[in-house]
Amino acid sequence: MEASDDSANLRARGEEAVGELAQALLENPLFSSALGKALGAGERAVSAQRSAMGALNVASGSDVERLEQRLRSLSGRLEAIEDRLDEVADRLAVLSRRMGSDAQPVSTDQSKLAVSESDA
Repeated sequence: MEASDDSANLRARGEEAVGELAQALLENPLFSSALGKALGAGERAVSAQRSAMGALNVASGSDVERLEQRLRSLSGRLEAIEDRLDEVADRLAVLSRRMGSDAQPVSTDQSKLAVSESDA
């Protein structure tokens, strides 16, 4: 029991010492100034990186994410259109059968609607 009390006491004193050190550093104007300059330099570096990437016409991570979202949206819309076209083709086939042999047969062959990779 005494070993755990010593350990808890030592931990508490260590936490207190670290807290006091952090407070003293934050109150030190030289440290605060250096910290502010370092953070400002980091922000300027990120800004310069964005500018350089823009000048080189290289997409940023956020640009790629936006493009990916737009492609997903477009893909979903295209799938919905394909489903709707299938429904229309099925309805046309039913109508063609109902009209009998007088009407021209309606093809429901989806391969005629296929888009080749070179057309995309």
